[in-house]
Amino acid sequence: MTDDRLYFRQLLSGRDFATDDQMAQQMANFVYLIGDRVTGEAVIVDPAYDVDGILDVLEADGMRCTGALATHYHPDHVGGSMMGYDIIGAADLLERTSVPVHAQHEEAKFISEVTGLGDGEIVGHNSGDVVAVGAVDIELIHTPGHTPGSQCFLVDGRLVAGDTLFLEGCGRTDLPGGDSAALYDSLHNRLAKVPDEAVLYPGHLYSPQSSAPMGDTRRDNFVFTPRSEEQWLTMFSR
Repeated sequence: MTDDRLYFRQLLSGRDFATDDQMAQQMANFVYLIGDRVTGEAVIVDPAYDVDGILDVLEADGMRCTGALATHYHPDHVGGSMMGYDIIGAADLLERTSVPVHAQHEEAKFISEVTGLGDGEIVGHNSGDVVAVGAVDIELIHTPGHTPGSQCFLVDGRLVAGDTLFLEGCGRTDLPGGDSAALYDSLHNRLAKVPDEAVLYPGHLYSPQSSAPMGDTRRDNFVFTPRSEEQWLTMFSR
């Protein structure tokens, strides 16, 4: 895949879209646009807060939405009610354009519950499945721990990690469906296939930088300090 064909954009909520939304500013979610510049097709990773604004970015870039990818079911990533606040998300996207929402099988029911989407609107996947956007292949990696069906996306040397892994820290495991042992396995084993030179793109801006090589993250992020599951659970089990 040549860089001139791959379309890849990182958008920060409250800055690049949903600029008047205080919740979006506070949560500092990233939304990603991934597509094929030749065919004009693109998918939206974690559409939330401002679907119209996100679609406007695609349109301005000469792209059209052909699908959505959900890293996990939390409303700040796919829409729904959170802390008494109704967040626009995937359901609102499908009102604008009829496209599939791609999720891990383990997460589909939770996404349906928080968004109101029907079974026919959510496409369930297994780890290792590939979603093709034009000639761009996006590999889905099941990374449970933050939620049962959390997933990351590997595309052309870029890892879009949702709330599984940040540049500093990792996803919480004290929320419903969280599992500390599963997250250890996801970080240390399931993501071991991702090379050090791949660039990590997280689900939130929780660090001064918005992306970093996986090698740097493995060296500098304290979540990789434990060398065994026992050490990990001692430090991070909640």
